[in-house]
Amino acid sequence: MNFRRFILPTLIAGAVAGAGIVGVQQAQAHHAFAAEFDGKAPVLLRGKVTKVEWINPHAWVHLADAGTGKQWMVEGGTPNTLLRSGIDRNSLKPGTEIVVRGYQSKDKACTPVCKANGRDVTFPDGRKLFMGSSGTGAPKDGSDPNDKR
Repeated sequence: MNFRRFILPTLIAGAVAGAGIVGVQQAQAHHAFAAEFDGKAPVLLRGKVTKVEWINPHAWVHLADAGTGKQWMVEGGTPNTLLRSGIDRNSLKPGTEIVVRGYQSKDKACTPVCKANGRDVTFPDGRKLFMGSSGTGAPKDGSDPNDKR
């Protein structure tokens, strides 16, 4: 069997197909705001942080809402975006009481947890920081420092 005539083109075709599959999976994993969240369903959550997932493409802040007792997963920007906004591992430790303003998921399902996209978070000392990601299609309400209203 000739390496250049059969095996090399087969390897190249496999690599190209594999790269295409990875690209599609990454595109599906990172979504626009409107694909999952409802801009007409604002939420205001008050409670204690139970867990934070510092993962890409979005960090997730888990909290127990003091008003309803429901568990929430709140999507933020990338870990890097949160760090640039002033939010880090020390500011969002489990047990920290926060207020999150954001938008509920389109499916409104709360089994086992409710989901929301966070716009901003207010800390016990009164600091209010943007926690969303710019240009995702979320309603322009002035919270995004990059909004040009």
